[in-house]
Amino acid sequence: MAASTTKPDELAAPLDLLLTSATRPFGRRMMPNTSWARFGANLAKQPGAVSSRAGTLARELGSIVVGRSHRAPARADKRFSDPAWQGNPLLHRIMQTYLATAETAEGLLADAGLDWRDDDKMRFVVSNLVEFLAPSNNPLISPLGWKALIDTGGLSAVRGARAFTRDILSKPRVPAMVEPDAFAVGETVATTKGAVVAQTSVFELIQYAPQTPTVHTVPLLIVPPVINKYYIIDIAPGHSMIEYFVAQGQQVFTISWRNPQARHRDWGFDAYGAAIIEAMDAVQKIAGTDSTHLLATCSGGILAAMTAAHLAEIGDADRIAGLALAVTVLDQTRAGFASAMMSERAAQAAIRTSAKKGYLDGRAMAEMFAWLRPTDLVWRYWVNNYVQGRPPAPFDVLFWNADTTRMTAALHRDMVLTGLNNSLTIPGAVSMLDTPVDLSKITTDAYVIGGVADHISPWQATYRSARLMGSKDNRYVLSTSGHIAALVNPPGNPKASYRTGPVDVDDPQAWLESAQKFPDSWWPDYARWLSERSGPEIDAPKTLGGEGFPPLGPAPGSYVLEK
Repeated sequence: MAASTTKPDELAAPLDLLLTSATRPFGRRMMPNTSWARFGANLAKQPGAVSSRAGTLARELGSIVVGRSHRAPARADKRFSDPAWQGNPLLHRIMQTYLATAETAEGLLADAGLDWRDDDKMRFVVSNLVEFLAPSNNPLISPLGWKALIDTGGLSAVRGARAFTRDILSKPRVPAMVEPDAFAVGETVATTKGAVVAQTSVFELIQYAPQTPTVHTVPLLIVPPVINKYYIIDIAPGHSMIEYFVAQGQQVFTISWRNPQARHRDWGFDAYGAAIIEAMDAVQKIAGTDSTHLLATCSGGILAAMTAAHLAEIGDADRIAGLALAVTVLDQTRAGFASAMMSERAAQAAIRTSAKKGYLDGRAMAEMFAWLRPTDLVWRYWVNNYVQGRPPAPFDVLFWNADTTRMTAALHRDMVLTGLNNSLTIPGAVSMLDTPVDLSKITTDAYVIGGVADHISPWQATYRSARLMGSKDNRYVLSTSGHIAALVNPPGNPKASYRTGPVDVDDPQAWLESAQKFPDSWWPDYARWLSERSGPEIDAPKTLGGEGFPPLGPAPGSYVLEK
């Protein structure tokens, strides 16, 4: 099947820093709280602004009733693309009334002048309420729903009801974005040839077969996130990051994390840091080198950075030839909605919840992120699956996104508390393998990637994170697109571009204005960066594995198949 062309804002990729609210039902996140109270109090102090908004809305509604309003949806708004919204007078007025009311709600939120934390919380509530009320979601008036009902002789309603029942009875309780059998791991996704060359209770290590007669001496080890499976970096032929780097003559290995169960509840920072070092040991022995490159993404980037700091602390910094962190937030200062939802009380409640189960369920996380982008991740599929009674399109990235994993209670606790206290910005505030973490002691050359439209790991936060490291050669790369599309970014896309430059100014916006812009994907740039630090070329190995590390089975291994 073809690789996904899904836009970045259509994805609900799990956040590297776990949100405390992922352990709470969606309904509770919408209920009135202190942010609501401050929103109301601030508006009460500005009766003039509220009166002006109300007057403007009343006049606009009058114009809509008599047919004089020119209000129309934004060009990018696809909810009202059906001709009936323009041609039918009643539907046209309903649409215009909704758009005018939604604009008023957004205006009142701006008028309230809330601080950033309350503003982010209330924006979550308001945006979800506004999207919920969109007439395009209503099966009784949706022209798409009526057309499907007529075309199928009523079968669309039966299919929609069946899909709704299936989705509402199991987590995440949101419309399915892809059918569970749309792809097969190892057959249509995660297909790059390789073998599992090591297996522990925490991870499998996969080595990929070379595709060039010679390879670079220093290997590349990829550290994926700890929520969702590793194969986002091997999503489909032609779109696989692993396939691309192998074709560039790199010796590529990746960690495939085990999907933990309740009995693994005690795996925290130290367990995963030790696993990364164990994987590095195996990679270096197989490749016969003293060092390896690390490319880590999302929450895997947090763990890799902490592990690099540990190695620097014990005098083994040279074991890492180059450290690349993609869409990774180490500095949580105002890092978007995640930080807004964090509080000591909420953090402790979330920790208690995961401690009872032994893990944080990735499906709960998927539900949370779906509601961060309700238009694209909830209501789009509500209309398609339930109102029209159609199966969702088979997008490979969305299939991966739905293939969630659990996070151990200990790692969830460590991640939440580190984010709550922004510990990685404070030398020694958190430890890895019994050594204090001081990111400024990381002097390894660094390559840090952010996505300009990333709503999970805001690029400004990833830029600030790059500045925490003490690398003398520290390159920041800002890619087009969001959290996932910034990664799944193969060369050849005419719409893609990236900016790059040294991390030499405090203000991310100032960096943006001075950074050099290039067309296409950042992958070739990183491949060049790698090759400059990967030593001379040698003959490609004829077999995978090595002494003490025999091939245990073909890629993608067994851990990736565990549910």
